[in-house]
Amino acid sequence: MQGTTPEMKKIHKAVLDDRRLKVDELSDIGGISNRAVHRILSENLGMRKMCARWVPSLLTLEQKQCRKNVSIECLAKFHSNKAELLRRFVTVGETWVHHFMPETKEQSKQWTENG
Repeated sequence: MQGTTPEMKKIHKAVLDDRRLKVDELSDIGGISNRAVHRILSENLGMRKMCARWVPSLLTLEQKQCRKNVSIECLAKFHSNKAELLRRFVTVGETWVHHFMPETKEQSKQWTENG
């Protein structure tokens, strides 16, 4: 962020800590007007608020590459010895449940960066 102000840094850090913050809450955190918060988010930081169901899991490039490598390795083992791989392969399902259950679509929105 080139030419950043202390307020911009505060707003950016707050949004990265909790993407569900409302403009009013960010205004209180930054000590600036709602209009200024909205301008910082949309113009300076290139962010917009989207429904949570449209926000993909936030994986780093390293995590994505690791998942790809493991998948390629498993596929190669499957092609070389299907019976052995299926006999030894163990899968684990993960479910993360957040304690916040939004009542409305508006409550589920999160700030996300463009792109």
